[in-house]
Amino acid sequence: MNKQESQRIALRRARTEDGAAVAEVYLRSFDAALPTVRRAHDDDGVRAFFRDVVVVHHETWVADESGTVVGMMVLEENRIEQLYLAPESRGLGIGDRFVQLAKERSPQGLELWTFQVNSPAHRFYERHGFEAAERTDGSDNDEREPDIRYVWKGDATADDRP
Repeated sequence: MNKQESQRIALRRARTEDGAAVAEVYLRSFDAALPTVRRAHDDDGVRAFFRDVVVVHHETWVADESGTVVGMMVLEENRIEQLYLAPESRGLGIGDRFVQLAKERSPQGLELWTFQVNSPAHRFYERHGFEAAERTDGSDNDEREPDIRYVWKGDATADDRP
């Protein structure tokens, strides 16, 4: 599938029944992209968290390819809390579409955290206008992994819109 064909993948709000699929995308993506980072929770804990908490109580979006969830994004106020793609769905523009959606939903600005070891994520977010604003030693995250807070300052005219 190329980027043009990926436009047929629908971005939609997650439904309760998407919880298991969202968790699987997270697990597969995390393990593929961050093999040196120890996940704070085992697979069953992650599955329960996405099924019972994230999809039910947070603004969760999925990339749906003919009924199969191939990506997920969780927004909370002005933050991208999670953005993960199935490994075989990377490089198709789906992540770009998720970020555009997040910017449309929070035009005044966004922030997010990513691990310092995740250089591809740094390049991705910087390409979308995010700037590194803070680096930590990881003592405040569950994985105890050094991380970076990125900020997108938003559209200066967003407050002037009707």
